[in-house]
Formats: sequence, C-alpha cells, structure tokens
Amino acid sequence: MSATQSFAPVGAVVAVRKRLRRRYGLVVLGLALLSLAVASLSMSVGDYPLPLADVIASLLSPFTGNADAANDFIVLGVRLPRVMAGLLSGAAFGLSGVIFQTILRNPLASPDIVGITTGASAAAVLAIIIFKWSGLGVSLMACGGAVLTALLIYGLAWRNGVTPYRLVLIGIGMAALAGAVVSYLFTRARIMEVQEALSWLTGSLNGSTFENLTPLAVALLLLVPLAAFLSRALRTLQMGDDAATALGTRVEFSRLGLILVAVLLAAFATAAVGPVSFVAFIAGPIARRLLGPSGNTLLPAALVGGLVTNAADFVAQHMLGRNQLPVGVVTGALGAVFLIYLLAAAHRSGRGG
Repeated sequence: MSATQSFAPVGAVVAVRKRLRRRYGLVVLGLALLSLAVASLSMSVGDYPLPLADVIASLLSPFTGNADAANDFIVLGVRLPRVMAGLLSGAAFGLSGVIFQTILRNPLASPDIVGITTGASAAAVLAIIIFKWSGLGVSLMACGGAVLTALLIYGLAWRNGVTPYRLVLIGIGMAALAGAVVSYLFTRARIMEVQEALSWLTGSLNGSTFENLTPLAVALLLLVPLAAFLSRALRTLQMGDDAATALGTRVEFSRLGLILVAVLLAAFATAAVGPVSFVAFIAGPIARRLLGPSGNTLLPAALVGGLVTNAADFVAQHMLGRNQLPVGVVTGALGAVFLIYLLAAAHRSGRGG
C-alpha cells in the first residue's frame, strides 16, 4: 500500500470534521441572526410603533447621550426587559431540556415532563394562596420547589445508582403529585388568588424588569460555563453507563452534577417568568435536527429556546386578535403539536410501541 493510500482515510476524516464544524458554525450564526431579527421586531412593533432606527438610537442613548424620553421609556423601560426575559429564560429552559434529554437518552425527558417545573409551580401556588406572598417571595418559593422536587425524584430513583428509565417514571409520578397539590390548593383559594396563580402558572413575560431578571442572569453566568465544562461527560453518558465508564467518566458523579445544573437552570427560569411550557421540550430536538451529527447541542439548544420564546411572545402579543395572551399559551400549543409529531415519528420507525 502506498503512502498516499494509507493517508486517504485520515484525509476523509479531516474533511468530514471540517464539514461538521462548518455546519455547526452556520447553525449557530443563523440562530443568532434570527434571534436578533425577532428581538428587533419585538422592540419596533406595538401600540406605539417605532422605526428600527429609533430603536437603535434608544439602545445606544446611554452611551451617546442623545436621549428621547418617550422612545427611551418604551424601548428601555418596557420592551427591552421583555425581550431579555424571553432570551434568558428561553436559553435556560433550552439548556435544561437538552441536558435532561441527553442524560436520560429520551426525547420526552424535559423538566416540564419529569416534574421539575410542576414542582416549582406547586411551590409558587402554595406561596400565593397559603402564605399570601407575591413578587420575589413567589419566585424564591418556585426555585426552592424545583430543587426539592429534583432531590425527591433523584432520591426515590436511587437503587445502587440511577437508571434513566426509573428516573423518568418517578419524575412523571412526581409531576402528577405536584399537579394534584395545585388542584387541591385551588379548592381552598379565593377567586382573586386563583386568577393570580393561574396567570403565573401559564408563564408570561408581562411586567418583566431588569431587577426581576438579575437572579436569572447571574445563574446563567455561573451555570453555563459549568455546563460547558461537563459537556464531555454529557457526550459519553449518552452512549450508556458501561461505555461512559470504559471511557473514564465518573458516571454517577457526572450525572448528578449535570442534573443539578439542569434543575437550577429550569428553577431560575421558572422563578423569573413562570413555567413557560414545552420550551425545554422542543429546543433540544430542534437543535439536533438542525445540526445533524455536527456536535455539541448545548449552545444551539439555548439559542433555539430563546428564539422560540421571543417568537411565541410576539405571536401572543400581536397576531392572535385584539387580546394579548401569555407566552405560555402559544408555546403550549406549539409543544403539543411537536409532541404529537415526535410520537408519530417514533411509531413509524417502530419505536413507539
């Protein structure tokens, strides 16, 4: 065999890797540009429409000093916090969802399916109806409820280790239990309390402020680098526990760390904007379909989550008649259709039972 022939497979592998890296870069760039376009549209359109040039001028006014009080209030005080809430919460939900789905090797295993956000919702409703809390107190209670639910699920699933199948089943059971708690609390509440709780449970970006988003932003600054650090373990865990162990991964330690990161991401996002349904569920599968075999899905899933949340919020505000709806109504409808599609695809491929 000649030297040229012996190096041919190596050259083919290098070419494939370059092509996959190029596809990954194009997907990330495309998602970033789409997110920017939707954000610009959201800040331009409304009861007080603004040209894009005025939006840009208001965004730059803290640096240029060229202020327009009316435009700056609309852009910086009302629309920009709402857009940032969509981007940050969507990114957190997307990251959380793709971590859960990869660890558990199940496209249905997102935090809203396995009970994490439902536990947060039950804790928030408890705070609203029983303790009469509002604002930051409800957010903190929701965050604590998500973490407590995750600890209960992990503890109940532990049998000399945790298997993905057992974790998913117990998570679904915990989701049902948390839903029953919410229903019981509603029977004890006054109408006004039920209305407040239902508004929170739907998931909404209304009334978002930079102060409310600060805990979520800080959480992302801490948790995203940690998720990136654990991404190698994430790739090996999806091959199965035996293969991951053979590759030198500390399976239980890595799984617990990744689950903790995913739970905290979902908890802080839920505390900030409520349990916006199905964003965590659909972000990972969409990112994987865009990427193909092109590599790590964490960043694309985060971008998909932010894009879906802001696009759904734009639809809910401006494209469904005169009444504005919470973003969770649109994401719920979109997620339900996507779930039916996934189940139908699994059935056609013989994996649906």
